[in-house]
Amino acid sequence: MFSKTCEYAIRAVIFIAQKSRDGARVGIKEIAKGIDSPEHFIAKILQDLGREGLVLSQKGPSGGFYLDKRSLNFSLADVVKVVDGDKIFTGCGLGLKQCSESMPCPLHHEFLKIRNSISVMLESTKLGEFNEQLEASLVFLKR
Repeated sequence: MFSKTCEYAIRAVIFIAQKSRDGARVGIKEIAKGIDSPEHFIAKILQDLGREGLVLSQKGPSGGFYLDKRSLNFSLADVVKVVDGDKIFTGCGLGLKQCSESMPCPLHHEFLKIRNSISVMLESTKLGEFNEQLEASLVFLKR
């Protein structure tokens, strides 16, 4: 459903949200280890997310990535849009360029329901929502 890059991005921001909830900063090595991703790959992803303001960073010995109160309220949809664009929210289930209500593909009507459900879920899920579940080991970010 998401690109591999987007999967890593979502896992990374959720991990950063959990680790930075008390004002701490988290480094690339810890993030990569915590979400089971290659360091160089996650560094590039976080650079892109930082450019868009979804994650914050601080340089120096006590530096690293973090989320503040404002960024904790970004949705998973915000991350998806930065990394994968809005195709999951607007695209055709078969990847056709010309698919609409007036010219539907064979999957259009059923896919529209699924796409709308995914959109609602991603838009309503905030980055800071998973901290308690992660802390209690009810959900996981690593295989």
